[in-house]
Amino acid sequence: MKALVLGGGGREHALAWRLAQSPLVQMVYVAPGNGGTALDKRLQNIALTDVVALREWAQEARIDLTVVGPEALLAAGVVDEFRKHGLRIFGPTQAAAQLESSKAFSKDFMRRHGIPTARHETFTDPELAHQCVNQWGAPIVIKADGLAAGKGVVVASTLEQAHQAIDDMLGSNRLGVKLNQVGACVVIEEFLAGEEASFMVMCDGVSVLPLATSQDHKRLLDHDQGPNTGGMGAYSPAPVVTPEVHARVMREIIQPTLDGMKKDGIVYTGFLYAGLMIDANGQPKTLEFNCRLGDPETQPILMRLKSDFFSLLWSATAGELDRLGVDDVLWDHRAALGVVMASRGYPLSPEWGHTISGLIREASDAMVFHAGTAWDGYQLRTQGGRVLCVTALGRNVQLAKERAYQVLKQIAFEGQQFRTDIGHLAIRSTRKGNESARP
Repeated sequence: MKALVLGGGGREHALAWRLAQSPLVQMVYVAPGNGGTALDKRLQNIALTDVVALREWAQEARIDLTVVGPEALLAAGVVDEFRKHGLRIFGPTQAAAQLESSKAFSKDFMRRHGIPTARHETFTDPELAHQCVNQWGAPIVIKADGLAAGKGVVVASTLEQAHQAIDDMLGSNRLGVKLNQVGACVVIEEFLAGEEASFMVMCDGVSVLPLATSQDHKRLLDHDQGPNTGGMGAYSPAPVVTPEVHARVMREIIQPTLDGMKKDGIVYTGFLYAGLMIDANGQPKTLEFNCRLGDPETQPILMRLKSDFFSLLWSATAGELDRLGVDDVLWDHRAALGVVMASRGYPLSPEWGHTISGLIREASDAMVFHAGTAWDGYQLRTQGGRVLCVTALGRNVQLAKERAYQVLKQIAFEGQQFRTDIGHLAIRSTRKGNESARP
């Protein structure tokens, strides 16, 4: 079998890496890939990004299965294009991908179908948005409606920060956020207190298969300070997702979402990611939906996956997930933790072009997944904001953290930055005796 992974980030490196380990897979192609996938002899980069060109190449190469990594391709309708020509691809259609590509669509959907989420309002008029902020007060959350690579959300602790965010998103747009095509729009939400978690499932249009739980770190700096980013690290499992919370999420969020999509005339297939806020009473609310696997959560999750990933995807694209239960998917009993190494200037203006040294070979308990890297035939260089995700396994999150940072200390590139406290919430939870997380 031949598989194709669409995308070029850390998530896509992890997807391709895990697919290549299947005995059913002869070759994994990555389009466009990165420096890490270029250096792996089991993988082959394809320098294509256009939807039609990708479909034409997949037809010519007789690709058996394609899996989509990034949200932009989903929003561009890559799944529709492949299916129209009889190609097997795992991901949601363009209509279904609106759950992520438009925050206004997503919030309206949740309100309409009774899915628990924060109180919110949507605005295109800056004056009305400013009035809402004044009425609700701070802290408050301001979101750009559209794909923003994880950087279109401002958690404003003061009214001044909230008003500035509105000006940036509806005015001069200095954040560089890609707003939706019908015009600038923001969603204003009440601030929710609690602990965040990432909840991801596979969907085949009828059945749902939950993946291992995880938790990421969205702030740039230690102690959850600094601007929001695409993610500075993650670990799996997440102790905050107890068996009771897991059951509530499936019952109150995941299943109603799929049922609601079906009622709206949209069959949902692909990965579905619910970003959760879980309060002190174990009540989960939906912060956002993503229509693909999270990055960097994918890296530790796939480090823990022991089942054949290609077989799981094949079952999903055949509509046969109902044959698999949670207990049929095997997970490493160890925890996994990944630390992102980013470029100087990330997330607003990252530097590129610096040489990377000290990379280790793949080990049984550690792997360095590439995101913003490029191989020029002689040297590996930085080519993006988030450069690497150093991921390791350990008997618990603390030991996985120690191993990941041990590997990280050997790697160097000019201007590197990373958090030193990835996993702190899980470690604190474990010390309190809460180790009853779902896999």
